[in-house]
Amino acid sequence: MPAPRDRVLLVRDGSGVEAIRARFGGHAYDLHRHDEWLVGVTERGLQDFFCRGARRVSQPGRVILIEPQEAHDGRAGDPGGFAYSMLYLPGAWMRAGLAGGPDGDPGFRSTLADDPGLGAAIRAARAVLAEPEGRLARDAALDAVLAGLRPHLGRPLRPRPQAGDATVARRARERLQDDPARDIGADALARCAGAADRFQLARAFRAAYGTSPHAFLVQTRLVQARRRLAAGERPAAVAAACGFADQSHLGRWFRRAYGLTPAAYRACCTGVPDTGPRPA
Repeated sequence: MPAPRDRVLLVRDGSGVEAIRARFGGHAYDLHRHDEWLVGVTERGLQDFFCRGARRVSQPGRVILIEPQEAHDGRAGDPGGFAYSMLYLPGAWMRAGLAGGPDGDPGFRSTLADDPGLGAAIRAARAVLAEPEGRLARDAALDAVLAGLRPHLGRPLRPRPQAGDATVARRARERLQDDPARDIGADALARCAGAADRFQLARAFRAAYGTSPHAFLVQTRLVQARRRLAAGERPAAVAAACGFADQSHLGRWFRRAYGLTPAAYRACCTGVPDTGPRPA
């Protein structure tokens, strides 16, 4: 079979994190360096690359970990080509996420790792950054990657309950309920709740309510959307009023939660068929 055509899809998050999904049929790139931390997962084929003085071969599911300024190249390890997802994590973002750990710069223990959980987190974060998700969803996805990286950096997380955790969780919950349509990020929400940082907020919120701030926000928006649809409002207007990026975004979450489209739910409640554009 002929090798697949080369393709690179890149998106950039407001935090400075970049995400790519790429495929190459043969030679991918020459020896080069990055200022960022590179964390990726091979999705298909054999990914052959030079790093740390030796050639490496990554198979599907394996995680690739490259530190800033480590020279590396890339090519296919067999005629079928290869595909992978990769995140480029700025140094400032990593330092902020790892604050409070041991002194000195961290380093990856190895260039290749068998870590299905981290690989899934990388793929999920890349997908979230490529979609019209809100700030909380993006922050949560990237924080999951950071949590998965900690063992590879020798920076285990040792969470300790902090005074005021219950208050922090309650304030964040009230803030999300008061204005669910607002696209607020985890850092801003932590400040509103009086948390030391978004990591304290995430731990306190999950301890108090058994879920993440983002998941709670989505559920709050869906409850509001369901109420508006039952009253006869059109899906596109409901999506805008409830904080979803567009009607398709509302449709994806609504089907996952309730098993039918917003338009179908509106028709069931009102007896009015949707005569506009086809629902998402």
